[in-house]
Amino acid sequence: MTCAVSPMRLFKILLLLMVLPLAACAGNTAPGTYSVEQQGPYTLDTGDVVRIIVYGDDALSDDYAVDDAGNIAFPLIGPTSVRGLTTKAASARIASKLAAGYIRSPDVSMEIATYRPFFIQGEVGTSGQYPYVYGMTARAAISTAGGFTETADRTKVVVYRPHNGQMIKGTVGLDFPIQPGDTIVVLDRWI
Repeated sequence: MTCAVSPMRLFKILLLLMVLPLAACAGNTAPGTYSVEQQGPYTLDTGDVVRIIVYGDDALSDDYAVDDAGNIAFPLIGPTSVRGLTTKAASARIASKLAAGYIRSPDVSMEIATYRPFFIQGEVGTSGQYPYVYGMTARAAISTAGGFTETADRTKVVVYRPHNGQMIKGTVGLDFPIQPGDTIVVLDRWI
């Protein structure tokens, strides 16, 4: 009795035998993996556009972009740092500066007009930068990027998120909430 091995099975075995020695030689050069925070207040950063309303002064009420330095160029008070602040804290900072000689008892409110984008790459229809929508999950982000490719891992993704000046990485499920500025990597599944 003879045992025939299919050419495809033989190819897979040979490929595995060639890759295993290389895997043993590889050093650990991957970034550290940390749990990616799911909650917490949204903080402003470069790329966000905020709508600022100064009640009683329509000339100052407008949409303002957070620049590369993390500032908003606001009339009368000039560049004001808002990076890392919530909209509530940023509006309080602007009100404080306006109260210092420009407007008596300013009433300032702020909301997000446009969130900074998220990025997606890997095994999706079209990798790139996309506008964030509040409450978006990894699954929705993948749909926005044209869905999975045929070889995509359809169970999990890797999310890279800036946090306190460092990039953190986590492998998460498809219903994980993403945030603006996240980079989502859809990996391919193993054969």
